[in-house]
Amino acid sequence: MVLTHTTKDTYTHPFPTVTLAYFLRYCSPQLNPFATHVLSTDTISSHVDPDTGRLHTTRIHLKKSKMPPAVMKLLPTSLTGGASDKASYILETSVVDMREGWMSTESRNLNFVGVLSVVEKQLYKVPAEQNTAPNPTTDVETTVVFRSRLGERIRDRLGPQPQTAAALVPAQQEGGGGWLARLGARGVQRSIESLASTKTIDQLSKSREGMRIILERLRQTGIMGALELRKMARERAAETV
Repeated sequence: MVLTHTTKDTYTHPFPTVTLAYFLRYCSPQLNPFATHVLSTDTISSHVDPDTGRLHTTRIHLKKSKMPPAVMKLLPTSLTGGASDKASYILETSVVDMREGWMSTESRNLNFVGVLSVVEKQLYKVPAEQNTAPNPTTDVETTVVFRSRLGERIRDRLGPQPQTAAALVPAQQEGGGGWLARLGARGVQRSIESLASTKTIDQLSKSREGMRIILERLRQTGIMGALELRKMARERAAETV
């Protein structure tokens, strides 16, 4: 199963401010109340290409799992990895070209890929008609691709023969009370597709609202005000360790 979801949006802020808001979106719940599910953010690498002047950054985020607990209990541990902390790592890469006015990002989950792989790509850019617009804006196109490897695995193992999923996934061996056996390959695909699309639409809406809140605070307090909130959040986090 492959499912693609695409949305387009426009921020009424200049491109440099939007790129800054993107990198600050997970730094503090005080700055972005929609980021409470993000447990930590670490920068793996960051460098400017001397030939192109583009900033390349790789970060990893630890987030609370969006997989519903009921589904986690039903899925076999051989597919979920036996995770008990209900958290997942997200790998994020980005490229920013300030001279040409665009930023390309990609985020993908590193956990639960045996069940569902989610790849989110975003392209932020200055509109072509920006020079004639009275106020600067930034366009963004978001594309999310879901790949249900669990459904593919069951379908591949069924092959051309009219076998049943029960013969494929014995309940005693895989756990889950025979849930996969009862649903079958198509049922599993439909269930994962429904879960992924519903969660993504809700998540994208919250992400946009979070970005708008950060952008408005940057407008009101400036960069130094936003960075001060970030500093305070880090200090509080350090005190609780």
